[in-house]
Amino acid sequence: MSEKAQNWTYSELFVAESDAIASARERAGQLGCPSVSPGTGAALRQLAAISGARSVVEIGTGTGVSSMWLLEGMDAEGVLTTIDSEREFHKAAKAEFANAGIKSTRTRAITGHALEVLPRLADGAYDLVFVGTEAIDYPSFITQALRLLRTGGLLVLDNALWYGKVADPANREEVPSLLREIGRSLLEDSAWTVSLQPTGNGLLLATKR
Repeated sequence: MSEKAQNWTYSELFVAESDAIASARERAGQLGCPSVSPGTGAALRQLAAISGARSVVEIGTGTGVSSMWLLEGMDAEGVLTTIDSEREFHKAAKAEFANAGIKSTRTRAITGHALEVLPRLADGAYDLVFVGTEAIDYPSFITQALRLLRTGGLLVLDNALWYGKVADPANREEVPSLLREIGRSLLEDSAWTVSLQPTGNGLLLATKR
């Protein structure tokens, strides 16, 4: 194992998951539902805590793994609006939230296609937007996030390094090429301050100016 790979593995497992999150991850495996890595979850919790997030939008609930990490970092009275098109995933997530003792008032689960749901949410009302779903829709999600976030609010895009393929300029597959273009576009857009982190499968962070 190379030094960088060893460092990555160590950092991914540095923060232990709670029993509740481990349960949601196990359920995700049973349903064939992707979920964020432990390192990504810990980063989400930290980002929510640093930003003092009270109002968060999550695109891609799954069985609630990333949801619970976000809730751990958010203000104690904060509300997570989480969107997923799969009704079965939302049913599982709600059961995991209940088992974890999370108050029902802290989550607003909306079943539907995110690009149909997001336009109904209020302008400038959110502290953080996390996108953990299909990369093909990231450009549209970025447009919506710019409207939804307050000034100083944070957009977090998961899978930004796409299994190491984005860093390879010779790779011309659709998703890596799209993610490279998204990165360039955000860097050149004066509306955002941007960084790219190698956590998990890559986190692209953009703060609304």
